Amino acid sequence: MIGFLHGTIAFKQPPLIVLDVQGVGYEVEAPMSSFYALTDVGTQAKILTHMHVREDAMLLFGFATESERALFRELIKVSGIGAKMALAILSTHSVDEFCSHVHNADLAALTKIPGVGKKTAERLLIEMRDKLKGWHSISPSDKSTKLPQPGLVSNSILLSAQAALVSLGYKDVQAESLVKSVYQEGLTLEQVIKAALQQVRI
Repeated sequence: MIGFLHGTIAFKQPPLIVLDVQGVGYEVEAPMSSFYALTDVGTQAKILTHMHVREDAMLLFGFATESERALFRELIKVSGIGAKMALAILSTHSVDEFCSHVHNADLAALTKIPGVGKKTAERLLIEMRDKLKGWHSISPSDKSTKLPQPGLVSNSILLSAQAALVSLGYKDVQAESLVKSVYQEGLTLEQVIKAALQQVRI
């Protein structure tokens, strides 16, 4: 897998970015939020990536922040949500905005996303509600009030640690339980994974 790319931006045309990494041009598709956050053609950039493998292609998707990549990876697990639609969601709403819509069951806001009809929006609300717990919570009386519980960085570490355990063969529920039992604010991803695996041996 390719976790990130660091090189010179050779070409930009939404949603495509071509990054020159030591003479090799990597084509990366990015949501608009990440696309405009990246620097101009000819400048250096680091892009977090997700490799998407299909029968007929190997695609790279790029992100300016870890929270965007974490949300992308959660979205493509939802039935009926492919990589292209996940990009559309991230291009339409920021991570905070999308979390707000899910927490507040704002079906109307989700159906404004290109390609997302009522049934797809309802599926997003159902399947993402539990996954996004802890990203932030919204007061029903004031949708502009955001309370970190914990922050997006902490949440992305939790998600990444869970994904690592699943890749090692643990079930989703077991991986989530192990990670939550050892996680403490300030721990790195590597420390969380190591602690979780040590917990198994106790």
